[in-house]
Amino acid sequence: MINTALTEIFRIEFPIIQAGMAGKVTNAKLVSSVCHGGGLGTLGAGYMSPEMIRYHIGEIRKLTTRPFAVNLLIQDEEYNKEMFEEGKKRLAPYYKQFKISMDEVVLPSYTWRDQLNVLIEEQVEIFSFAFGVPDESTLKYIRSKGIKTIGTATSVKEACFLEEIGIDAVVAQGLEAGGHRGGFFESDPLVGSLALIPQIVDHLQIPVIAAGGIMDGRGVVAAFSLGASGVQLGTAFLSTFESEAHPKHKEALFSSTERSTELTTAFSGKLARGLTNKLMKELSEDLSSIAPYPLQHYLTAPIRQKATLVNDERYMGMWGGQGSRYCRLKSAHSVVRDIIRETNETIKQLSRHSSLS
Repeated sequence: MINTALTEIFRIEFPIIQAGMAGKVTNAKLVSSVCHGGGLGTLGAGYMSPEMIRYHIGEIRKLTTRPFAVNLLIQDEEYNKEMFEEGKKRLAPYYKQFKISMDEVVLPSYTWRDQLNVLIEEQVEIFSFAFGVPDESTLKYIRSKGIKTIGTATSVKEACFLEEIGIDAVVAQGLEAGGHRGGFFESDPLVGSLALIPQIVDHLQIPVIAAGGIMDGRGVVAAFSLGASGVQLGTAFLSTFESEAHPKHKEALFSSTERSTELTTAFSGKLARGLTNKLMKELSEDLSSIAPYPLQHYLTAPIRQKATLVNDERYMGMWGGQGSRYCRLKSAHSVVRDIIRETNETIKQLSRHSSLS
């Protein structure tokens, strides 16, 4: 496997990062399993309370002494409570269907800054983020504590901005990626990985992490050939033994094709790629009724959570990328090791069959 600037900066064996998938997918077992495989595990803490983040960090440290990351979602705007109440009225039929009390549909009392304070107090080695960017004074303080940072970009403009403010590495997220689009400028150019990665690489001096549609060693080699210093995979870890994705979600991944996912704002108000289902289709019928992020997330979260409890995949939020058919039913450790082996094999095959001189 290729040693890169990424392995040195983050003190990891291989430049493979498990994406910080928010929700209830990532846990201590998944993060530590990736770390023990030689990659960088990430706790997706975007929707966790500060207390839950502290708990999960403690659980991870019981299982591994290796470096791991914690991912947060940066959102500075104040909640529009009037718009939130209007959204509750629009979704009332779903709440009634799943016997959800209006008291269960609430906004969080904490902010990303409260979450970040836990990372600082617990001396987490790596802080990754998406949807926004911490302010200059916050980043300066984080650096003073020795915490490394990873930002997410969906365009060259975003990537250059992240480098300018001193971020240690940038994820170049292609259109194929599952889950939320991680960019922070107003418009998302929706560029695929093959076009986006080399353009970002050519404009930056810091390491670039390729993301979007990478599921095996072939994708890793392709990313390296485009100039990336490492890769980030999310969908590839959704189907692992340690993942807390619902069994119905995993089944849908295994039976998926390249046409099974769609980009939607229906679940959160922010563009994200997931497996198409009844709830996604129904909410997408009237785009004007979808509240902005993160209001829509908190409006639909109780529906998706209750659907998960009653095993109704029609109303779950099932994220996944365009390469989801390559998901594997294995431990996260095994997935990392498989990808490392496949990467080495692909490099050897290319060397044998190359006609270049």
